[in-house]
Amino acid sequence: MDAVLTAMVEDKIGPGEQARFLIQTARERIKFDYCLALRSPAIALYLALKALNLQKGHGVMVSALSPLYYARVIKDLELEICYCDVLSSTVTMSRETVEKAMAHKPADLEIKCIVLHHTLGYLTDSAAIAELGIPVIEDCSQSYGTVIGEEGTALETGAKESGGSVTSGGSAASASNLIPTGNIGVFTILGLEERDMLTSGGGALLYSSNRRDAAALRSLGDLPPEYGLPDMNAALAVVQFREGVKNIAKRREITRLYTQSALRTRHKRFFQPDVQNNKNAVFVNDESRESSIGQGGASSSGKQPVEYNNYAFPLLLESGMKEVKAYARRKEIAVENAFDNTLIGSGIVTPEQCPEAYSLSLRTILFPIYPRLGMTDAEKVAKLILTLP
Repeated sequence: MDAVLTAMVEDKIGPGEQARFLIQTARERIKFDYCLALRSPAIALYLALKALNLQKGHGVMVSALSPLYYARVIKDLELEICYCDVLSSTVTMSRETVEKAMAHKPADLEIKCIVLHHTLGYLTDSAAIAELGIPVIEDCSQSYGTVIGEEGTALETGAKESGGSVTSGGSAASASNLIPTGNIGVFTILGLEERDMLTSGGGALLYSSNRRDAAALRSLGDLPPEYGLPDMNAALAVVQFREGVKNIAKRREITRLYTQSALRTRHKRFFQPDVQNNKNAVFVNDESRESSIGQGGASSSGKQPVEYNNYAFPLLLESGMKEVKAYARRKEIAVENAFDNTLIGSGIVTPEQCPEAYSLSLRTILFPIYPRLGMTDAEKVAKLILTLP
Protein backbone atom coordinates (compact mmCIF):
# COMPACT_ATOMS: atom_id res chain seq x y z
CA MET A 1 0.00 0.00 0.00
CA ASP A 2 2.83 2.37 0.83
CA ALA A 3 4.49 1.72 -2.53
CA VAL A 4 1.30 2.38 -4.49
CA LEU A 5 0.29 5.46 -2.48
CA THR A 6 3.76 6.93 -2.88
CA ALA A 7 3.47 6.49 -6.63
CA MET A 8 0.01 8.07 -6.63
CA VAL A 9 1.17 11.33 -5.02
CA GLU A 10 3.96 11.84 -7.55
CA ASP A 11 3.45 14.39 -10.29
CA LYS A 12 3.49 11.60 -12.88
CA ILE A 13 1.72 8.29 -12.32
CA GLY A 14 2.01 6.96 -15.88
CA PRO A 15 5.01 5.03 -17.25
CA GLY A 16 8.16 6.49 -15.69
CA GLU A 17 10.76 5.94 -12.99
CA GLN A 18 8.90 3.17 -11.16
CA ALA A 19 8.58 1.18 -14.37
CA ARG A 20 12.32 1.52 -14.97
CA PHE A 21 12.99 0.52 -11.35
CA LEU A 22 10.78 -2.54 -11.84
CA ILE A 23 12.90 -3.66 -14.80
CA GLN A 24 16.03 -3.21 -12.70
CA THR A 25 14.49 -5.22 -9.85
CA ALA A 26 13.38 -7.98 -12.20
CA ARG A 27 16.85 -8.19 -13.76
CA GLU A 28 18.32 -8.96 -10.33
CA ARG A 29 16.14 -12.07 -10.17
CA ILE A 30 15.81 -13.03 -13.83
CA LYS A 31 18.77 -13.05 -16.16
CA PHE A 32 17.76 -11.14 -19.29
CA ASP A 33 19.45 -8.81 -21.75
CA TYR A 34 16.55 -6.44 -22.42
CA CYS A 35 13.03 -5.99 -21.08
CA LEU A 36 9.88 -3.97 -21.80
CA ALA A 37 7.37 -3.16 -19.04
CA LEU A 38 3.97 -3.23 -20.75
CA ARG A 39 0.34 -2.54 -19.91
CA SER A 40 -0.95 -6.07 -20.54
CA PRO A 41 0.12 -9.60 -21.52
CA ALA A 42 -1.93 -9.19 -24.71
CA ILE A 43 0.31 -6.30 -25.76
CA ALA A 44 3.36 -8.39 -24.82
CA LEU A 45 2.26 -11.31 -27.01
CA TYR A 46 1.39 -8.93 -29.85
CA LEU A 47 4.84 -7.32 -29.76
CA ALA A 48 6.64 -10.66 -29.40
CA LEU A 49 4.93 -12.01 -32.52
CA LYS A 50 5.63 -8.77 -34.39
CA ALA A 51 9.30 -8.97 -33.42
CA LEU A 52 9.51 -12.39 -35.08
CA ASN A 53 8.49 -10.78 -38.41
CA LEU A 54 5.74 -13.32 -39.04
CA GLN A 55 3.79 -12.83 -42.25
CA LYS A 56 0.06 -13.05 -42.90
CA GLY A 57 -1.03 -16.70 -42.95
CA HIS A 58 1.93 -18.03 -40.97
CA GLY A 59 1.02 -20.56 -38.27
CA VAL A 60 1.38 -20.14 -34.50
CA MET A 61 1.04 -23.27 -32.34
CA VAL A 62 -0.43 -22.95 -28.84
CA SER A 63 -1.70 -25.26 -26.12
CA ALA A 64 -5.46 -25.72 -25.96
CA LEU A 65 -5.15 -24.74 -22.27
CA SER A 66 -3.62 -21.35 -23.12
CA PRO A 67 -5.37 -18.12 -22.04
CA LEU A 68 -8.32 -17.01 -24.13
CA TYR A 69 -6.68 -13.75 -25.27
CA TYR A 70 -4.11 -15.71 -27.31
CA ALA A 71 -6.70 -16.37 -30.02
CA ARG A 72 -7.68 -12.70 -30.37
CA VAL A 73 -4.08 -11.47 -30.60
CA ILE A 74 -3.11 -14.09 -33.18
CA LYS A 75 -6.24 -13.40 -35.22
CA ASP A 76 -5.66 -9.62 -35.13
CA LEU A 77 -2.20 -10.19 -36.62
CA GLU A 78 -3.81 -12.22 -39.44
CA LEU A 79 -1.88 -15.32 -38.38
CA GLU A 80 -3.25 -18.85 -38.30
CA ILE A 81 -3.58 -20.60 -34.95
CA CYS A 82 -2.78 -24.30 -34.56
CA TYR A 83 -4.03 -25.98 -31.38
CA CYS A 84 -1.89 -28.52 -29.56
CA ASP A 85 -3.13 -31.08 -27.05
CA VAL A 86 -1.47 -31.66 -23.67
CA LEU A 87 -0.29 -34.54 -21.54
CA SER A 88 -3.02 -35.50 -19.08
CA SER A 89 -0.51 -36.06 -16.28
CA THR A 90 1.19 -32.65 -16.55
CA VAL A 91 -1.38 -30.28 -18.22
CA THR A 92 1.44 -29.12 -20.53
CA MET A 93 2.47 -29.50 -24.14
CA SER A 94 5.36 -31.84 -24.84
CA ARG A 95 7.58 -32.55 -27.81
CA GLU A 96 5.38 -35.56 -28.59
CA THR A 97 2.13 -33.56 -28.56
CA VAL A 98 3.74 -30.83 -30.67
CA GLU A 99 4.93 -33.36 -33.25
CA LYS A 100 1.48 -34.94 -33.31
CA ALA A 101 -0.14 -31.53 -33.89
CA MET A 102 2.37 -30.85 -36.66
CA ALA A 103 1.45 -34.14 -38.33
CA HIS A 104 -2.28 -33.30 -38.31
CA LYS A 105 -2.11 -29.64 -39.34
CA PRO A 106 -3.22 -28.54 -42.84
CA ALA A 107 -0.53 -29.33 -45.38
CA ASP A 108 -0.23 -25.72 -46.52
CA LEU A 109 0.07 -24.27 -42.99
CA GLU A 110 3.65 -23.39 -42.07
CA ILE A 111 4.25 -23.23 -38.31
CA LYS A 112 6.61 -20.32 -37.65
CA CYS A 113 6.26 -19.99 -33.87
CA ILE A 114 5.30 -22.00 -30.79
CA VAL A 115 3.93 -20.18 -27.74
CA LEU A 116 4.57 -22.27 -24.62
CA HIS A 117 2.24 -21.46 -21.76
CA HIS A 118 3.40 -23.02 -18.47
CA THR A 119 -0.13 -23.86 -17.36
CA LEU A 120 -0.83 -23.73 -13.61
CA GLY A 121 2.90 -23.18 -13.08
CA TYR A 122 3.96 -26.61 -14.36
CA LEU A 123 6.94 -26.59 -16.72
CA THR A 124 6.96 -28.27 -20.06
CA ASP A 125 10.27 -29.51 -21.46
CA SER A 126 10.98 -26.31 -23.36
CA ALA A 127 14.46 -27.34 -24.45
CA ALA A 128 13.17 -30.51 -26.11
CA ILE A 129 10.55 -28.51 -28.02
CA ALA A 130 13.10 -25.86 -29.00
CA GLU A 131 15.18 -28.60 -30.65
CA LEU A 132 12.50 -28.78 -33.36
CA GLY A 133 13.99 -25.57 -34.75
CA ILE A 134 10.82 -23.46 -34.50
CA PRO A 135 11.10 -20.13 -32.60
CA VAL A 136 9.58 -20.36 -29.12
CA ILE A 137 7.86 -17.70 -27.02
CA GLU A 138 7.59 -18.77 -23.37
CA ASP A 139 4.77 -17.55 -21.14
CA CYS A 140 5.95 -17.78 -17.52
CA SER A 141 3.08 -15.80 -16.03
CA GLN A 142 2.06 -18.70 -13.81
CA SER A 143 5.45 -20.39 -13.46
CA TYR A 144 7.55 -17.61 -11.92
CA GLY A 145 9.35 -19.22 -9.00
CA THR A 146 9.31 -22.68 -10.56
CA VAL A 147 12.99 -23.41 -11.06
CA ILE A 148 15.14 -26.01 -12.74
CA GLY A 149 17.75 -27.37 -10.37
CA GLU A 150 18.16 -29.20 -7.10
CA GLU A 151 15.08 -29.46 -4.86
CA GLY A 152 14.97 -26.78 -2.18
CA THR A 153 17.46 -24.52 -3.93
CA ALA A 154 15.04 -21.76 -4.88
CA LEU A 155 13.73 -21.13 -1.41
CA GLU A 156 17.05 -21.57 0.35
CA THR A 157 18.84 -19.19 -2.01
CA GLY A 158 16.06 -16.62 -1.88
CA ALA A 159 15.86 -16.76 1.90
CA LYS A 160 19.59 -16.04 2.18
CA GLU A 161 19.21 -13.08 -0.16
CA SER A 162 16.34 -11.66 1.93
CA GLY A 163 17.92 -12.49 5.27
CA GLY A 164 15.21 -14.99 6.12
CA SER A 165 15.00 -18.72 6.60
CA VAL A 166 12.73 -21.46 5.39
CA THR A 167 11.88 -24.97 6.50
CA SER A 168 11.21 -26.42 3.10
CA GLY A 169 12.58 -29.87 3.78
CA GLY A 170 14.56 -29.59 0.55
CA SER A 171 18.17 -30.50 0.10
CA ALA A 172 20.96 -28.13 0.93
CA ALA A 173 21.89 -27.99 -2.71
CA SER A 174 24.44 -25.66 -4.17
CA ALA A 175 22.91 -22.38 -5.30
CA SER A 176 24.85 -22.69 -8.54
CA ASN A 177 22.27 -25.21 -9.77
CA LEU A 178 19.42 -22.67 -9.78
CA ILE A 179 18.05 -21.82 -13.21
CA PRO A 180 15.02 -19.59 -13.85
CA THR A 181 12.13 -20.48 -16.07
CA GLY A 182 11.83 -18.65 -19.37
CA ASN A 183 15.43 -19.06 -20.51
CA ILE A 184 14.66 -21.16 -23.58
CA GLY A 185 12.34 -18.97 -25.62
CA VAL A 186 13.36 -16.29 -28.06
CA PHE A 187 11.12 -14.02 -25.99
CA THR A 188 9.50 -14.52 -22.59
CA ILE A 189 6.25 -13.08 -21.27
CA LEU A 190 5.84 -12.60 -17.54
CA GLY A 191 2.27 -11.49 -16.93
CA LEU A 192 1.42 -9.32 -13.92
CA GLU A 193 -2.35 -9.76 -14.02
CA GLU A 194 -4.63 -10.59 -11.09
CA ARG A 195 -4.36 -14.36 -11.57
CA ASP A 196 -0.64 -14.47 -12.38
CA MET A 197 2.01 -15.63 -9.92
CA LEU A 198 3.19 -12.05 -9.47
CA THR A 199 0.55 -9.37 -9.78
CA SER A 200 0.60 -5.62 -10.15
CA GLY A 201 -3.13 -5.47 -10.83
CA GLY A 202 -2.36 -5.61 -14.54
CA GLY A 203 0.60 -5.53 -16.90
CA ALA A 204 3.43 -7.72 -18.16
CA LEU A 205 7.16 -7.89 -18.72
CA LEU A 206 8.43 -8.94 -22.13
CA TYR A 207 12.10 -9.85 -22.16
CA SER A 208 14.82 -11.71 -24.00
CA SER A 209 17.89 -13.39 -22.52
CA ASN A 210 19.80 -13.51 -25.79
CA ARG A 211 21.53 -10.32 -26.98
CA ARG A 212 20.74 -10.99 -30.64
CA ASP A 213 17.06 -11.55 -29.98
CA ALA A 214 16.94 -8.62 -27.57
CA ALA A 215 17.92 -6.34 -30.46
CA ALA A 216 14.48 -7.03 -31.98
CA LEU A 217 12.83 -5.88 -28.75
CA ARG A 218 15.01 -2.78 -28.63
CA SER A 219 13.72 -1.85 -32.06
CA LEU A 220 10.23 -1.79 -30.49
CA GLY A 221 11.36 0.19 -27.45
CA ASP A 222 10.09 3.56 -28.66
CA LEU A 223 6.47 2.74 -27.90
CA PRO A 224 3.58 5.12 -27.22
CA PRO A 225 3.11 5.72 -23.47
CA GLU A 226 -0.27 3.98 -23.68
CA TYR A 227 1.64 0.71 -24.21
CA GLY A 228 3.78 1.16 -21.10
CA LEU A 229 3.15 -0.05 -17.55
CA PRO A 230 1.92 2.79 -15.28
CA ASP A 231 4.07 3.60 -12.27
CA MET A 232 1.29 2.70 -9.82
CA ASN A 233 1.24 -0.85 -11.15
CA ALA A 234 5.02 -0.99 -11.39
CA ALA A 235 5.37 0.01 -7.71
CA LEU A 236 3.17 -2.91 -6.67
CA ALA A 237 5.09 -5.29 -8.93
CA VAL A 238 8.40 -4.29 -7.30
CA VAL A 239 6.99 -5.31 -3.91
CA GLN A 240 5.77 -8.59 -5.39
CA PHE A 241 9.27 -9.41 -6.63
CA ARG A 242 10.79 -8.56 -3.24
CA GLU A 243 8.27 -10.67 -1.35
CA GLY A 244 8.39 -13.53 -3.86
CA VAL A 245 10.53 -15.92 -1.84
CA LYS A 246 8.46 -15.53 1.33
CA ASN A 247 5.23 -15.97 -0.62
CA ILE A 248 6.47 -19.13 -2.31
CA ALA A 249 7.45 -20.53 1.10
CA LYS A 250 3.93 -19.84 2.40
CA ARG A 251 2.40 -21.51 -0.63
CA ARG A 252 4.56 -24.56 -0.05
CA GLU A 253 3.43 -24.79 3.58
CA ILE A 254 -0.23 -24.65 2.57
CA THR A 255 0.32 -27.16 -0.24
CA ARG A 256 1.88 -29.64 2.16
CA LEU A 257 -1.24 -29.46 4.31
CA TYR A 258 -3.57 -29.92 1.33
CA THR A 259 -1.52 -32.79 -0.06
CA GLN A 260 -1.85 -34.78 3.15
CA SER A 261 -5.62 -34.67 2.66
CA ALA A 262 -5.57 -35.24 -1.10
CA LEU A 263 -3.51 -38.43 -0.76
CA ARG A 264 -6.36 -39.95 1.25
CA THR A 265 -8.93 -39.36 -1.50
CA ARG A 266 -9.54 -40.99 -4.89
CA HIS A 267 -8.82 -37.74 -6.75
CA LYS A 268 -5.51 -37.22 -8.53
CA ARG A 269 -2.79 -34.59 -8.60
CA PHE A 270 -0.65 -33.53 -11.56
CA PHE A 271 2.99 -34.47 -11.99
CA GLN A 272 5.91 -32.12 -12.59
CA PRO A 273 8.46 -34.09 -14.65
CA ASP A 274 12.18 -33.46 -14.89
CA VAL A 275 13.20 -31.41 -17.90
CA GLN A 276 16.04 -31.50 -20.37
CA ASN A 277 19.20 -29.66 -19.45
CA ASN A 278 19.94 -26.47 -21.40
CA LYS A 279 23.66 -25.94 -21.85
CA ASN A 280 23.16 -22.30 -22.83
CA ALA A 281 21.25 -21.34 -19.67
CA VAL A 282 22.75 -18.78 -17.30
CA PHE A 283 22.50 -18.91 -13.52
CA VAL A 284 20.69 -16.29 -11.50
CA ASN A 285 22.60 -16.43 -8.23
CA ASP A 286 25.18 -13.71 -7.71
CA GLU A 287 28.17 -15.98 -7.10
CA SER A 288 27.81 -17.92 -10.36
CA ARG A 289 26.01 -15.45 -12.59
CA GLU A 290 28.28 -16.11 -15.56
CA SER A 291 28.67 -19.87 -15.11
CA SER A 292 27.30 -22.49 -17.44
CA ILE A 293 24.94 -25.20 -16.29
CA GLY A 294 27.59 -27.86 -16.67
CA GLN A 295 29.33 -26.80 -13.44
CA GLY A 296 28.02 -28.70 -10.46
CA GLY A 297 24.68 -29.53 -12.07
CA ALA A 298 23.27 -32.45 -13.97
CA SER A 299 25.11 -33.73 -16.99
CA SER A 300 24.57 -31.82 -20.21
CA SER A 301 22.77 -34.79 -21.73
CA GLY A 302 20.59 -35.62 -18.73
CA LYS A 303 17.42 -34.33 -17.14
CA GLN A 304 17.20 -31.94 -14.23
CA PRO A 305 14.64 -31.89 -11.40
CA VAL A 306 12.11 -29.08 -11.27
CA GLU A 307 10.92 -27.41 -8.09
CA TYR A 308 7.25 -26.41 -8.46
CA ASN A 309 6.21 -22.94 -7.28
CA ASN A 310 2.82 -24.13 -5.97
CA TYR A 311 1.01 -21.55 -8.06
CA ALA A 312 -2.20 -23.53 -7.59
CA PHE A 313 -3.58 -26.61 -5.90
CA PRO A 314 -5.49 -28.47 -8.61
CA LEU A 315 -7.14 -31.85 -8.32
CA LEU A 316 -8.25 -34.04 -11.20
CA LEU A 317 -11.66 -35.21 -10.04
CA GLU A 318 -12.99 -38.73 -10.25
CA SER A 319 -16.48 -37.38 -9.47
CA GLY A 320 -18.57 -34.69 -11.14
CA MET A 321 -17.46 -31.05 -11.13
CA LYS A 322 -20.96 -29.76 -10.25
CA GLU A 323 -21.22 -32.12 -7.31
CA VAL A 324 -17.89 -30.99 -5.85
CA LYS A 325 -18.68 -27.30 -6.38
CA ALA A 326 -22.02 -27.69 -4.64
CA TYR A 327 -20.38 -29.50 -1.72
CA ALA A 328 -17.73 -26.76 -1.36
CA ARG A 329 -20.39 -24.06 -1.53
CA ARG A 330 -22.24 -25.69 1.39
CA LYS A 331 -18.97 -25.55 3.33
CA GLU A 332 -18.56 -21.86 2.36
CA ILE A 333 -15.31 -22.45 0.49
CA ALA A 334 -14.76 -21.04 -3.00
CA VAL A 335 -13.47 -23.51 -5.58
CA GLU A 336 -13.36 -23.03 -9.34
CA ASN A 337 -12.88 -24.77 -12.66
CA ALA A 338 -9.19 -24.51 -13.50
CA PHE A 339 -9.67 -23.90 -17.21
CA ASP A 340 -12.73 -21.67 -17.61
CA ASN A 341 -10.78 -18.79 -19.15
CA THR A 342 -8.83 -20.87 -21.66
CA LEU A 343 -9.14 -21.68 -25.35
CA ILE A 344 -10.63 -25.11 -24.65
CA GLY A 345 -12.80 -23.87 -21.78
CA SER A 346 -14.36 -21.15 -23.93
CA GLY A 347 -15.35 -23.60 -26.66
CA ILE A 348 -12.99 -22.20 -29.30
CA VAL A 349 -11.23 -25.57 -29.46
CA THR A 350 -13.46 -28.57 -30.07
CA PRO A 351 -13.18 -31.79 -28.03
CA GLU A 352 -12.14 -33.69 -31.17
CA GLN A 353 -9.17 -31.37 -31.77
CA CYS A 354 -7.65 -31.78 -28.30
CA PRO A 355 -9.36 -34.61 -26.37
CA GLU A 356 -6.94 -34.68 -23.42
CA ALA A 357 -7.25 -30.93 -22.82
CA TYR A 358 -11.03 -31.19 -23.12
CA SER A 359 -11.18 -33.96 -20.53
CA LEU A 360 -9.01 -31.94 -18.15
CA SER A 361 -11.18 -28.86 -18.62
CA LEU A 362 -14.21 -30.81 -17.35
CA ARG A 363 -12.54 -32.41 -14.34
CA THR A 364 -9.84 -30.08 -12.94
CA ILE A 365 -10.76 -27.96 -9.93
CA LEU A 366 -8.70 -25.39 -8.00
CA PHE A 367 -8.73 -24.88 -4.24
CA PRO A 368 -7.83 -21.58 -2.54
CA ILE A 369 -4.11 -21.10 -2.12
CA TYR A 370 -2.53 -17.70 -1.72
CA PRO A 371 0.14 -16.33 0.65
CA ARG A 372 -2.24 -14.39 2.93
CA LEU A 373 -4.53 -17.36 3.51
CA GLY A 374 -4.29 -18.03 7.24
CA MET A 375 -3.60 -21.51 8.54
CA THR A 376 -7.02 -21.67 10.21
CA ASP A 377 -8.70 -21.21 6.84
CA ALA A 378 -6.17 -23.50 5.16
CA GLU A 379 -7.10 -26.24 7.62
CA LYS A 380 -10.77 -25.80 6.68
CA VAL A 381 -9.86 -26.24 3.01
CA ALA A 382 -7.77 -29.32 3.86
CA LYS A 383 -10.75 -30.82 5.68
CA LEU A 384 -12.93 -30.11 2.64
CA ILE A 385 -10.43 -31.90 0.37
CA LEU A 386 -10.34 -34.89 2.72
CA THR A 387 -14.13 -35.26 2.61
CA LEU A 388 -14.75 -34.60 -1.10
CA PRO A 389 -17.47 -36.74 -2.68
